[in-house]
Amino acid sequence: MNATRPLAVITGASSGIGYELAKVAVEKGYDLVIAADEPRIEEAAQRLRTNSAYVHAVEADLATEEGVHTLYSAAKAEGRPVDALLANAGRGLGKAFLDQDRAQWRRVVDTNITGTLDLIQRVGKDMRSRGQGRILITGSIAGFLPGAFQAVYNGSKAFLDSFSFALRNELKDSGVTVTCLMPGATETEFFERAEMQDTKVGSQKKDDPADVARQGFEAMLKGKGDVVTGWQNKLQSAIANITPAGFLAEQHRKMAQPGTNR
Repeated sequence: MNATRPLAVITGASSGIGYELAKVAVEKGYDLVIAADEPRIEEAAQRLRTNSAYVHAVEADLATEEGVHTLYSAAKAEGRPVDALLANAGRGLGKAFLDQDRAQWRRVVDTNITGTLDLIQRVGKDMRSRGQGRILITGSIAGFLPGAFQAVYNGSKAFLDSFSFALRNELKDSGVTVTCLMPGATETEFFERAEMQDTKVGSQKKDDPADVARQGFEAMLKGKGDVVTGWQNKLQSAIANITPAGFLAEQHRKMAQPGTNR
């Protein structure tokens, strides 16, 4: 451990965008506290321990208050401030809402919204008191789209997209910046875990998580309010702002309804 190096806390870092964010952080000279709700987080930490980087892996379920407390306590135990919080942990869920198991959609909400806000509030208070810090929230362009057959996930991302801009405004002139990373469909385990392999969006070509992560990290360092990755996603988000919600929902249905990959 080198107390002179900046410290970043990154959630959902065992794979996908979160792991790629951690790789960029190490490259930029950060020490890390990384978290995920699976044992693979320790394997990720081992791969990240290069260039003398200090990486502390925490296995914690951030859908629970206990899990958030565990991660926050681990970060505090480092004995130095958190310079950057990358709140990336997220969970998806496909199929029609009325057919989804209640425990599953609750877990999406508790992971994407409740746990994320709990962690941001805890770490954000410390940053505000110090007058310094960076927060990156992984939202999504899905937040612009009424997500037929992915309704709870898209709704949770709409919340995060909106919340990030509100928090950014509240913290202006505080020394703490808030950036919202809004990717589109990305080549991760997301669609498999959401049971969406039989959908058009689940089977089509997707963005590179390494590119998404690098763009997000750079935007955070520059203190930008948001970054939509990929030109197609930029176009889609711009069109969504002027398109009737009913039409957007129907278009999303064509991408996310089970069986649309055929």
